[in-house]
Amino acid sequence: MIGEFKKFLLETNAFALAIGVIIGAAVGKVVSSMVSDLLMPLVGMLIPGGAWRTWQIVLSTDAEGKVANALNTGAFLGAVVDFVIIGFIVFMITKTIMKPAPAPAPAPTKICPQCVESVPAAARKCRYCASPV
Repeated sequence: MIGEFKKFLLETNAFALAIGVIIGAAVGKVVSSMVSDLLMPLVGMLIPGGAWRTWQIVLSTDAEGKVANALNTGAFLGAVVDFVIIGFIVFMITKTIMKPAPAPAPAPTKICPQCVESVPAAARKCRYCASPV
């Protein structure tokens, strides 16, 4: 059973996926900390009141005047900002690490003297007009 599990991990790239998820979670924590601890205090200085992550749209209050039901717009906007920054950083890391594979060199060709079409260099007859090349 252990051999089958090892085979499953290696053949299905599940091991690589698990490592990617772990690294992604770690990067997410670092970026969330960077956003909340470094970037947002600067943004908070520009916004009147500063604590924009606590913004709410109050829908109803109870008999004592406390908020009973509200839309937490600040928390939502904070999550959107975190997502955009994390997505951008993961995109940049992926773009840096994963270079596209070079395009294969085109097969050598020659021109048919009769119909002027491009045919493979090893061809003895033109596939378009059937004349010898």
